[in-house]
Amino acid sequence: MKHMAKLRLVAAMLIFGTIGLFVRYLNLPSGMIACVRGLVGTLVLLLIMALLRKRPSLAAIKKNLLRLLLSGAFIGFNWILLFEAYRYTTVSTATLCYYMAPIFVVLGAALLLREKLTARKLLCVLVALVGMVGVSGMAENGLPTLAEAQGILFGLGAALLYASVMLLNKGLREIDAYDKTVVQLAAAALVILPYTLAVEGGGAWLSLDLPTLLLLLLVGVVHTGLAYFLYFGAMGGLHAQTVAILSYIDPAVAVLLSMLVLHEGMTPLGLGGAVLVLLAALVSELPAKTAKKSR
Repeated sequence: MKHMAKLRLVAAMLIFGTIGLFVRYLNLPSGMIACVRGLVGTLVLLLIMALLRKRPSLAAIKKNLLRLLLSGAFIGFNWILLFEAYRYTTVSTATLCYYMAPIFVVLGAALLLREKLTARKLLCVLVALVGMVGVSGMAENGLPTLAEAQGILFGLGAALLYASVMLLNKGLREIDAYDKTVVQLAAAALVILPYTLAVEGGGAWLSLDLPTLLLLLLVGVVHTGLAYFLYFGAMGGLHAQTVAILSYIDPAVAVLLSMLVLHEGMTPLGLGGAVLVLLAALVSELPAKTAKKSR
C-alpha cells in the first residue's frame, strides 16, 4: 500500500514539474490558461469522484465555504502570477521563487497565527534568502534586468499567494481533500473568468486553433485533474515527512527541464542558491525530530 502511495506521489510530482514547459509553449494570456486549468481540473476531479462513487459532503463544504472560496481565488491568481513568471524569467528561476512559499508560511504562521518561530525555522528563512540572492544572479551580475526582476517578483508573488492558501487551509475543519480541492478549483475558475475577460480581452478565446486547444486541455486534464487526484490519493498512506521530501521532485524536474529542454542555463552560484532555497524550504516543512536526524 505504501509502495503504491509513493508511486502516486512521485507521478504527481513529475507531472507538476513539467507544467512550466507546457505553459511556455502556450501563446495565450496567463489568466486564460489559469481559468481553463481550474475549470477542466474541476470537471476531471468530479468525474473521478463519480467513478469512485465518492459523494461530496455538502455539509462539510458549507461549513468551510468562506475559506474555500477565498483560498480558491488566491489559487487562481497564484497561477496567473506563476505563469507570468515563466514568461519573464527562466522556468527554473520562477520555480525556485515559487518554492519560497514554505518560508512565507513560516513567517505568516508566526505573525498571524502566533506560532513559535524557532531557531531552526528562523535559520531556514535566512538560508532561503541567501539562496534567492544566488538564484537571482545579483551576486555575479549585480541588479537583474527589468524583465528578470519582473519574473522574480511574479514568482515571489505567486509564492506569497500560495502561502496564504496554506495558511487558510490550516483553518479548514472536517472536510475531505477531494471536496476541498474541487471547490477551490471551481472558485479559482469562476473568479478568474471575469478578470481575464475584462483585463485580457476575449479575443484569445475566439481564436484558438486545434493544437493550442489540445495543449490547453492537456494542462487542465493531466497537470490539474489527474495530478491532484494522484497527489491527494497518495496523502493518506504516507507520513508527512515522506510527502514533504518527495514533493521536491517537482522543482528538481522543473530545473532539469529548464536546462536540458529549454536550454536555460544556470551559473554555479545559481545552482548553489537553488540548493539552499530547496533545502531551507524542505527543512522548514519537516517535523523537528526529523530535521534533527537529518543533521
